Amino acid sequence: MATGSKTIDGKPIGPLNVQGGGQSAGVPAQTEMDDSSYNPLGNPGVKHWQASYVTRPGLDDRSNIFFAAVEMTRMPMVVADARQQDTPIAFANRAFLDMTGYEEEQVLGRNCRFLQGPDTDPASIAEIRAALAEKRAVALDLLNYKADGSPFWNALFIGPVFDDHGELLYFFASQMDITRRRVSEQAFRQAQKMEAIGQLTAGLAHDFNNLLQVISGNLELAEHFAGDEPDAAQLRNAIHHAASAVEKGAKLTQQLLTFARKQRLEPRHVNLNALVVEFSEMLVRTLGDRVELRLDLLPGLPSCTVDPTHLEMALLNVLINARDAMRTGGRVVVATSMLQDPARLTAHNLPAGGYVMLCVVDEGEGMPPEVLQRATEPFFTTKGPGTGLGLAMVHGFVQQSHGRLELDSTPGKGTTVRMIFPVASGQPVPPAPLELPGQASAPRGAVQTILLAEDSDDVRHLADTWLRAQGYRVLAARSGEEALALLDDESVVDLLLTDVIMPGGMNGLALAERLRRRMPQLPVLLMTGYMDEIVKPDDAPSMDVITKPFRSAELAERVRVAIGRRSQGAPPPTPSTFRHEG
Repeated sequence: MATGSKTIDGKPIGPLNVQGGGQSAGVPAQTEMDDSSYNPLGNPGVKHWQASYVTRPGLDDRSNIFFAAVEMTRMPMVVADARQQDTPIAFANRAFLDMTGYEEEQVLGRNCRFLQGPDTDPASIAEIRAALAEKRAVALDLLNYKADGSPFWNALFIGPVFDDHGELLYFFASQMDITRRRVSEQAFRQAQKMEAIGQLTAGLAHDFNNLLQVISGNLELAEHFAGDEPDAAQLRNAIHHAASAVEKGAKLTQQLLTFARKQRLEPRHVNLNALVVEFSEMLVRTLGDRVELRLDLLPGLPSCTVDPTHLEMALLNVLINARDAMRTGGRVVVATSMLQDPARLTAHNLPAGGYVMLCVVDEGEGMPPEVLQRATEPFFTTKGPGTGLGLAMVHGFVQQSHGRLELDSTPGKGTTVRMIFPVASGQPVPPAPLELPGQASAPRGAVQTILLAEDSDDVRHLADTWLRAQGYRVLAARSGEEALALLDDESVVDLLLTDVIMPGGMNGLALAERLRRRMPQLPVLLMTGYMDEIVKPDDAPSMDVITKPFRSAELAERVRVAIGRRSQGAPPPTPSTFRHEG
């Protein structure tokens, strides 16, 4: 190895690294190379060249080991002739042809811009052009397109090659398909964003749902006291609008938690027809004016048991995919039907019984079999770089709801997505009417005692009022520590009703654990505006949870069921089966 110096456009440059007895020389990178892109070295580099000089500039001699190595390597490489107009490609190795899908005759003599497409970043192109004009090296990540039109992320390095007099001869480019890395990074950033939103939303949800609980509860009381007198019609109408706003506020909070995946499923009896009709306005806005939405709903469709908020989000995900598949517009049909084919149930490993289907049929581009097979895989997407989590989340939700997801697709004709859910067993329990103090009949037998722990004075007062109206005896505490102190004076408590997140050193779950040590059979009902996912061992029953804001009838029913479970000999839920924040 020897060192020397060269000039570019008559300007001297620093010491060179000389190889091959002077046949070639190069300018060491010395960490000055742009390291914003993917770097196979794992660092900016010191010894590799960012510009080179050769004494034999021709490309005709291909008999040496270095040419064989270039053709053997899996690193795509290209040489462009800077002496010709528009700097055409003079050489491309086999790895470049494999990466791009082009044949050699389609590449040679063309400028590299044929790899660019509609979503290639203009700023990156401008950066490359500036580097070529200044005869310097550049490294960056660029979105390019293969011969079949599919996009891929290209980790691109371009460096100049000069003759021994400093005249520019060629530009050498090495490349690498880093699509998987970019998609993984994007998915990681998305996960971080969702985690941050989840943490923020979770912190707000507790206090916000407490406020909604107080508003909702007092609206119920106001509606009761308004009575049925004709002159109170305007008051009842105002109360109705206010209650509707509370419901929308609660739904918004749940949707934020769902987006951040910080909300457990809350299955309810849901009629798919009613859900689609109520959600249709949002669907029309999502599809835009180029896509026509049509509904084909089966009359008399039985209900199923699903989480309505998660189902709405799943339907929205599917509709967004349908919209994106119809670039020039078209028609989407949302339909409901019954599944009555025993062979399909067997194929899906579903038990015999009734099943309802929610179908989305589009007239989009469709998917070939190899893409359809992977459509529900996490991080797999056909819409260019992206996370590919949409259908994966839909699939997971349907599976968690004891259903199945079906996908049928034909290239050029469209796609059909079917969400299959089992028909709900039994009928939903009708809500009990609100009974105020002095109007309720006490539970049969001895008066039952409820230990109520809630840090919000307003929510605690509201729950205390409702429970006493149902004939229960209530011990109300502001914290877990105060609840334990009240229990010291009591020999028997029939139910612990506690908020999950409370200030101080003891939250609702810790309080439940402490009380269970003293009374192993004590039923526990948790109140919460936010609960993280349940981690439940196979041999442990789930904890009873009521989500804020709730109505008086729902609270009365959940308390009755929780207390009744112990009287029927059912084992108590286990607080330790929860992973929680607070």
